Amino acid sequence: MTRAKATGPFSLVAVTLDENSIGRSSREVDHERAVAIYDLLEENSFAPVGHEGGPYALRLSIAENRLVFEISLADGEPVVTHMLSLGPFKRIVKDYFLICDSYYQAIRTATPDRIEAIDMGRRALHDEGSRIVQDRIKQKVIVDFDTARRLFTLICVLHWKG
Repeated sequence: MTRAKATGPFSLVAVTLDENSIGRSSREVDHERAVAIYDLLEENSFAPVGHEGGPYALRLSIAENRLVFEISLADGEPVVTHMLSLGPFKRIVKDYFLICDSYYQAIRTATPDRIEAIDMGRRALHDEGSRIVQDRIKQKVIVDFDTARRLFTLICVLHWKG
């Protein structure tokens, strides 16, 4: 679990990924996960609908082919658990993995122009995935776009099976 200082009543101060949901991953995937969690805890907007405020802790996992958001208060008191179908994420996550693989290969040997073009495509897919996250959880948790981007990265990590 990674923790940060509380930044307000509608923020995350702790994020945990279920180790049983995470497969063997590459150094790049581990780095993306660490950066996403760090950035998420540094600055986020996370407001469970109908709850008076936190700060909150989040545990993400995959169970029975569903994405599980276990939300609790920072002190561990449960708030709510939401389970979402993984179906709407499958295509975008697959495409994102493919372009990330191309990007990591390109940074070793490609020209700067080629790397930049692949990175632009990677960022566009990441933005699309972020919008899907916001749309899928908007009736459960209100998040800003940057928070959704970091959550999308963590959802990708949970999908990665090495």
